[in-house]
Formats: sequence, structure tokens, C-alpha cells
Amino acid sequence: MTKISTIGLDLAKNVFQVHGIDASGRVVLRRQLRRAAVEKFFAGLPPCLVGMEACGSAHHWARVIRRYGHEVRLMPPAYVKPYVKRNKNDGRDAEGVCEAVGRPTMRFVPVKSVEQQATLAVHGTRALLVRQRTMVANALRAALSELGIVAAQGHQGLCELMAKLEEPSEEIPEMMRCALLMLAQHWQALNADERVLERQIAKAARCDRDARRLMEVPGVGPIIASTVLAKVPDAKVFRSGRDFAAWIGLTGKDHGTGGKHRSGRISKQGDRMLRALLISGASAHLRQQKRRGVSDPWLRDLLARRPYKVAMVAFAAKAARILWAMLSKGEVYRDRASAPAAAALALIPIGRAIKV
Repeated sequence: MTKISTIGLDLAKNVFQVHGIDASGRVVLRRQLRRAAVEKFFAGLPPCLVGMEACGSAHHWARVIRRYGHEVRLMPPAYVKPYVKRNKNDGRDAEGVCEAVGRPTMRFVPVKSVEQQATLAVHGTRALLVRQRTMVANALRAALSELGIVAAQGHQGLCELMAKLEEPSEEIPEMMRCALLMLAQHWQALNADERVLERQIAKAARCDRDARRLMEVPGVGPIIASTVLAKVPDAKVFRSGRDFAAWIGLTGKDHGTGGKHRSGRISKQGDRMLRALLISGASAHLRQQKRRGVSDPWLRDLLARRPYKVAMVAFAAKAARILWAMLSKGEVYRDRASAPAAAALALIPIGRAIKV
């Protein structure tokens, strides 16, 4: 049998498609594998390059196939799609994966460890609970607003509405009150479960040295630091901080034709969870800065000339670039606002500095 140099593996739940070529690019293998036969097949195959789309269960199969000496590369499905020919089927998908994995300009996804995927499962569960909690709160407010009962935005206003449901009243029909009371109890259960997961994530982040280092960045807390470390196994796959910010979706869309380039709104094409967390962290930081007085000259000038929400997204993009630099270079955070004062202090003689 001709030696196989590259394999494209189309993943599925039960039936997997294999497409293999030799060093000259000639097709030497087309085969379907049942789920139970995948590991046995790669265990008996000489080491080669295996390409897969970074979809569900891809990281698991990458770890399994790597045990037998194969080089596994995961690719974003959107980057593989242009290599899939017409009349789509499993064979064509595997052929497209095999073609894409050998392209010199292809971008690859680092394989995540079991621990990283476990952390992401906790974050995903918490995000789901937050969404469900918001849906229940909105449903409760909408139902009571039909009776003319409204309250202020935020947690305090919602608690006031739920307190009205505790005792029977002429204002709320009994049948409706019982149904909404179930929603209120469901909200309280979701809120309690979300708080448990939030404390678990925060505790794990404070025990991690890299997470503590990332938490020094303004607007970055335990949730963001833990999410970044779980979602970015190797920051060096991004060539620059701007590439990392673009992957998150925090850079403007670029449209160019005829030598003219226009940068539009942020693309929002990257990781939705991480982008939402960074923007929320930037919003919290900006609120504190406006309350206490903005100390960063860059942020002060930005707020003076641009709308608040534009400055918020710009600050989130800046935080993303700082996180990339810290992860890729292993450095600690250095506050630019305090750097001039520290440099001036370093020029003062030691005795004089102590006297001051």
C-alpha cells in the first residue's frame, strides 16, 4: 500500500469519512469508518498529517489521534468551505479538508486540553443560566406591566415586583399570581445556581498564577481571565494583538476597492462570549473612571471626542491587545498612566526619595 502522507477526516456522530493522499497528491484512500473503528484505524497507520474541522468533538478526536504519533491540525470550518466541491457529501467534505490542511496560508486552531474544555463547560453553563434568568425576569415584568404594575430597572426593581406576588391582592388575579409566583421561584433558583458557578470560577482563577496576572489589566476580572485562558491555549497563533482582537470581533470591518479602504463598525464575527465579557468589563471600568475621575490620558481624550459606547468598545479592544501581549510574551501588566511618575521617581537620588 502506498504510504499516506495526509488525511482529511470528516467528523460525525457515528459515520466518519477518510480521504488520504500520498506525497505527490494522488488519492490513495477513500473509506468510511464507524465510530468504534476510528481509533483502531489510526493506531495501525504510520504517522501522517491529519486535518479536521474544528467542530463538535474535534478536540477529543485530535487528542485521541495524537496518541499514535500523528500530527493533527484543526481548521475553522469557514476556511475549509471554499475547498469543498459541488454536490456536497461526506466524501467531498473529507476531500476538502484534506486539500485545505496542506495550504501554506491556512490558519489552525490549537487543540484544547480536557481541563480547558472542562472550564469552558462551566462558563457555558453559567452563560446559559444567565440567559434563562434574563428571560424569566423579562417575562415576569411583561406580564405585570399588562396590569399597570411596573418597577425600576435592575435587581432592586425586580425584587419589588416579586415581593408583590407573595401575598394575595385584588390588584393581581389569583390565577395569574400563582403562575407568576412560579416564575419568581424559578428566577431565584437560577440566580442561586449562577452565583454558585460564579464563585467557583472566581476561586479557581485566584488560585491560578496566569489568571492572577491577567486580572491586573483594567476591566479584567476572574470571569474574563478564566475564559481567555480556556479559549486561547496558545496566543502565539495570532501574529499580533490586532489579529487577536479581530478574532474576538472587536475590530472594524475593512472594505477596500479601487485603492480606497474604509473601516466600518466592529465585525462581531469572533467569539461572542469573550467579546461580551470584554465589553461588559470595559463598561464597568469606564463607569468607575467617570465617577472617580479619568486618570488615563488616552481614555480621557477618547471620551472627549467619541461617544461613550464607542469609547467602551475601543477600550475593550485595547484590553484584548494587552491580554494577547501578556499571554504571548509572558509579561506582566504595566500601567502606562503610572509609568511617567515611576520613571521620574527613578531619577531622584535614593536618599532624597526616602526623605520625600
